[in-house]
Amino acid sequence: MELATPLPGLPDMVFTANAGYCEGGLAVLSRFRHRERAREEEPFRRWFAEHGFRMALLPEGLYFEGEGDVLPCGDALYAGYRYRSDIRSHLAVSELLGKEVLSLELVDPRFYHLDTCFCPLGDRSALYYPGAFDGYGRRVLRDRIADLIAAPKKEALRFGCNAIALGRQVVMNSGCPTLRRRLQERGYAVHEVELSEYIKAGGSAKCLALFLDRPGQPPAGATASLGAPT
Repeated sequence: MELATPLPGLPDMVFTANAGYCEGGLAVLSRFRHRERAREEEPFRRWFAEHGFRMALLPEGLYFEGEGDVLPCGDALYAGYRYRSDIRSHLAVSELLGKEVLSLELVDPRFYHLDTCFCPLGDRSALYYPGAFDGYGRRVLRDRIADLIAAPKKEALRFGCNAIALGRQVVMNSGCPTLRRRLQERGYAVHEVELSEYIKAGGSAKCLALFLDRPGQPPAGATASLGAPT
């Protein structure tokens, strides 16, 4: 576990999932759409440099908000777009990482990042909220992921899909009994945490953590996740 130092005037740094996307020692740095968060780019760039990451920055004009909008499941990367990240950034990420990227349009502004409505649990399973995606996106998810666990609307609005999955352990916001039961039926240990204060700002468990390395990949200079203390 590594921590990023919070800076005055940048309260959204706590949502470190948006700092970039890391794989195999490479950090693809974020380029934020909104001015309020663009000031986070340089502090996170320094953090990655100080921790030995190679870094890549997408061309100017391509908005990309890191692991908030790109998540791996199986051999592919799933990438959200519309509200924050630009669909044009997906091709650049695919070329940088040499991986297939599947673009998913988000259609409900309450789920503005992919990680607010989609959580891969392993190579063949994921949590998701169907109402956050258009028809094409739902078909892509159904065709590519064998075990999709749908969140009820009420629990999706508590950001129950904004969970952290570590093997068979899942950390998620409290108050999502249906998702908890469906996960436990599949053998997951569910750890509920009260995160209502973060929800007020539009985030929950996953928004607070960035994976710096993933199983089966070369060491990325750190071993767990980057989080910002409150």
